[in-house]
Amino acid sequence: SHLAAQLDDETIRLLFKSAPLHDIGKVAVPDAILLKPGKLTPEEWIIMRGHCLAGRNAIISSAKELHDGDDAFLNLAAEIAYYHHEKWNGQGYPLGLKGSDIPLGARLMAVADVYDALISKRVYKPPFAHDESISIMLTERGEHFDPDVLDALVAVADKFEAIANRYKDAIN
Repeated sequence: SHLAAQLDDETIRLLFKSAPLHDIGKVAVPDAILLKPGKLTPEEWIIMRGHCLAGRNAIISSAKELHDGDDAFLNLAAEIAYYHHEKWNGQGYPLGLKGSDIPLGARLMAVADVYDALISKRVYKPPFAHDESISIMLTERGEHFDPDVLDALVAVADKFEAIANRYKDAIN
């Protein structure tokens, strides 16, 4: 794929290191909203959507204090935290970016994040099976997800499932 050229070993290392910070901004969201078993109200959604900016700001603030020399990691982490809810069709948030205007790291995180959300139990839903999760995601190809990134997931879906199964017992 044409994206492979952007994913050299160093970029992959940085993505691996940065990805776990994508939802760090949720520390700014009240538990009553994070743990709500039902549908969020429009006002609660506004607060929930604020986790992207809060995460980016927290990472940038930490970067300024740390001065640890790994600016590439912190910049990528801030970028992923801020843009991982953008959608390929421009209907995402916080900025409504569209297509390749969304940074690649955030497009990759969007696919991984939604897959994880689908296969995981949440207060508002049971976990979906791997195959069902992939099927659900395929309905959003070119809408929510970068078609090339989603196609890459589908190409290695068995590996994704194996990794998810390996960590499922550790989490549940």
